[in-house]
Amino acid sequence: MRHATPPATRPRLDAAGLAVLLCGQLLPQIDFTIVNVALDAISRSLHADATGLELIIAAYGLAFAVCLAMGGRLGDKLGRRRVFEWGVALFFVSSLLCGLATAVWQMLAARVLQGVAAALIVPQILATIHVTLEGHAHSRALGVYGAIGGLSFIVGQVFGGFLISADIAGLGWRSVFLINLPLCVGVLACSRRWVPETRREGDVAIDWAGTVLLAGLVVCLLSALAFGPISHWAWPWPALLAAVPMLLAALWRVELAQERRGAQPLLPPSLLRLPSVRFGLLVAILFFACWSGFMFAVALTLQSGAGLTPFQSGNAFIALGASYFVSSLLSSRVAARLGQVPALVLGCIIQMSGLLALMLTFELVWPRPDMLTLMPATVLIGFGQAFIVSSFFRIGLSDVPAEQAGAGAGMLSTVQQAAFGLGVTLIGAVFAQVIHHGGDYRAAVLAALGTEFCVMLLLLAGAVVFHGRRRRLCPG
Repeated sequence: MRHATPPATRPRLDAAGLAVLLCGQLLPQIDFTIVNVALDAISRSLHADATGLELIIAAYGLAFAVCLAMGGRLGDKLGRRRVFEWGVALFFVSSLLCGLATAVWQMLAARVLQGVAAALIVPQILATIHVTLEGHAHSRALGVYGAIGGLSFIVGQVFGGFLISADIAGLGWRSVFLINLPLCVGVLACSRRWVPETRREGDVAIDWAGTVLLAGLVVCLLSALAFGPISHWAWPWPALLAAVPMLLAALWRVELAQERRGAQPLLPPSLLRLPSVRFGLLVAILFFACWSGFMFAVALTLQSGAGLTPFQSGNAFIALGASYFVSSLLSSRVAARLGQVPALVLGCIIQMSGLLALMLTFELVWPRPDMLTLMPATVLIGFGQAFIVSSFFRIGLSDVPAEQAGAGAGMLSTVQQAAFGLGVTLIGAVFAQVIHHGGDYRAAVLAALGTEFCVMLLLLAGAVVFHGRRRRLCPG
């Protein structure tokens, strides 16, 4: 008796393979925050001014965001495990170059390479999970993915502060980059054995026009928002910002034309027509901008305002990271019981309660905040954030066909990484304005947290509206 393609022939990702992918996920995620606690030491060692330090952070984020969608497409075409391994190998080389840098330009070049490597790694993880798992295993894997992603944000702060304080082998700040090398070797050694190879069936063409336009759009937007305020909006930056809507319109026209010809656009308009994808992108823009802005404002307040060392500042986020991890492990059960969007709403309410509690804490304990006084509020924030992150991936990928998993994962991740840069810029601008006018770090962090609360209120309202429309369309 003949059968259609049996379920047994579908590549399956077991626990060991998932562990390898999640170890690879740590590499790009940790390097977003681990550098923050090393900036002062890098400044003294490489004689970098404030603009140079901002470029060191921005170069990584820009390269990451620009290349993410292309990374997803390359995985679809050439094989996701193969491209994942290329990304890890390039991350090894670029981390070594960062650790050996003796001038700012060398560091900038190495950070761009790191961003490209990260863009090759991240889409393969989500896409592999999406096409090799289903049902509860798929939901649980996304929950763990969200847990590791969020926890690595915290680990970067804590571990970076520890490495600099320990000054292992006299390496100082260089150790925050060189610590990546053994992890890269371990991932490469295990990947071929445990991670199944998957790719999209049929030929996958590279959308070069879409790639160039997307790169131009992201570079113009993030460059203008990052450097416009510090240059008092000298003429190049408003011009770049004005180019963004024109590039966006051109990108949409190109992608529509490709789809109508039966080609394979980098950002398929058919995916953007899915309400779940559009809402997932809204979650990415609002929440991840808030998250990066929160980490920036609170870390700077604790160090520059309250006088904590990098190690003490990093430790202040331990409770947040621990509660985030525990909550992420529970998120799949909560989503199964309540539904994906109600779990997101619950996460927003818990996180916003934590923001209000943190604002009250800063009012009461300033100028001597520490890990213990911040713990109750940060536990609430971390617990709520985990529900939001895991719901973001579940909702955003819920209706994406398996053959478009790479494109869908690349699209969601591109917006996520761009939002990280956007949040530091926008919430950082609120923070800097208050400091500039009064020099009061307590008032500045309260303004930043208040701004985040208002943005989260918009997300909560959007989630309620989306859930209502979905229930009307699918009452069962």
